[in-house]
Amino acid sequence: MRARRREGGGLAMPMIYPHKIEMPTADPEERRSSWDEVALGYTVEQAVFEARRCLQCQDPVCEQGCPVNVPIRDFVRAVSLRRFDEAARTIRRRNILPAVCGRVCPVEHQCELRCVLRAKQDPVGIGRLERFVADWEREHGGSAITAPEVQRPEKIAIIGSGPAGLTAASDLAAQGYHVTVFEALHALGGVLRYGIPEYRLPKAIVDEDVEHLCAMGVEFARDVIVGKTVTIDQLLTELGYTAVFVGTGAGFPVFLDVPGENLKGVYSANEFLTRVNLMHAWAFPEYDTPVRRPTRAAVIGAGDTAMDAVRCSIRLGAEEAHIVYRRSETEKGAREEDYRRAIEEGAIFDWLTVPTRFLGDENGWVRAVECIRTELGEPDESGRRRPIPVPGSGFVLEADLVVIALGTRPNPLVPQATAGLDIDAHGCIVADPDTGTTSRDGVFAGGDITTGAATVILAMGAGRRAATAIDDYIRTRAGEREVSHV
Repeated sequence: MRARRREGGGLAMPMIYPHKIEMPTADPEERRSSWDEVALGYTVEQAVFEARRCLQCQDPVCEQGCPVNVPIRDFVRAVSLRRFDEAARTIRRRNILPAVCGRVCPVEHQCELRCVLRAKQDPVGIGRLERFVADWEREHGGSAITAPEVQRPEKIAIIGSGPAGLTAASDLAAQGYHVTVFEALHALGGVLRYGIPEYRLPKAIVDEDVEHLCAMGVEFARDVIVGKTVTIDQLLTELGYTAVFVGTGAGFPVFLDVPGENLKGVYSANEFLTRVNLMHAWAFPEYDTPVRRPTRAAVIGAGDTAMDAVRCSIRLGAEEAHIVYRRSETEKGAREEDYRRAIEEGAIFDWLTVPTRFLGDENGWVRAVECIRTELGEPDESGRRRPIPVPGSGFVLEADLVVIALGTRPNPLVPQATAGLDIDAHGCIVADPDTGTTSRDGVFAGGDITTGAATVILAMGAGRRAATAIDDYIRTRAGEREVSHV
């Protein structure tokens, strides 16, 4: 098979290979008892071959699907030419977390959804290539990151060290502002730390990205609960911050509100994953974190978080691990890749099933889930067909661990502690989606606290837009002060 040469000296493979290069993965049977990363990453040759599938469109519509506007065409071309350092620099112009995004971004609904190859074959594996470039950069020392030469006098407070907060902090530090990130937990990274398991996102990667921000001059204050330890009003007055960005996420769990939900061994997905990830329950017995070691697990829900929970329960020793979901496979919210890997690892899927009660033993521990089968009726407000219970179809599913993964709502602490900060009916801070501007002067917000639970990359996009607006806000104020002194 001969390659054809295109303008600029790059080699492009003939378009007779319709499928993206498969991601190498660890053996499914070995994965059941291992917390090592499942996806192993492309080799150099696999990455170059995949990059050469790209048509290098004159109008790269794939970039329109990226919330942080990564120059996808340019970095993919650099990979095709084996210019990996150039590819890394190109990505980092717009994305400070490429190793994270290359692992967890739902690219099938974003950049890859727009790829023109989708009309007749697989889209280019943009996410896999981004991960390859980020990993190559890490393995080869990366680029030197330093604080900006010009420092501005203003101080900016970032509340929350998740993807929105880290992105806003990076962009503002690059402009020379004094940035402090306030984090309620003892470890940094927000949902990247507590919500995503080690086998999908090694925490060493999060640590390295935080170190990059430290090198830029960003300061981090851990164990600070804004709304309790200190308020936004105090930040803007007593502590001298000119602007505040709120990126506290959506960590407030949603429950079923059925009998037995308060039994021991019944967790919200947030609590379960926090114990496993942040508190190192995955590293037992080195860390003796209290979490139920199941024989039979039941996870309620079928989104990305549910897949994380069921796969964690398998690694914690579950002989059977069930996903219980009230709709069908078609309506599941999980990424196809994670769903397929859960199947490979032995997860059992009980579709068209809804829990009605949790049953406990004499010691107050959950022992089973009482369920009823459903059938799908007309679409509801979500656009999906409404599940309707089937009379007489009840049954009992044995389970000594239950994880409720039905979504989350915004954390209410900051809005409750901040007078004049408007929220909507769902508890989200009301903010301009283009600027992050809120009802309070000098207070900006973005990410899940404004939208409800969404994706890492969407939160990063919100952090970036808010950083731009904060810079404009501060420069405008500075200009007004200068005029007043004339």
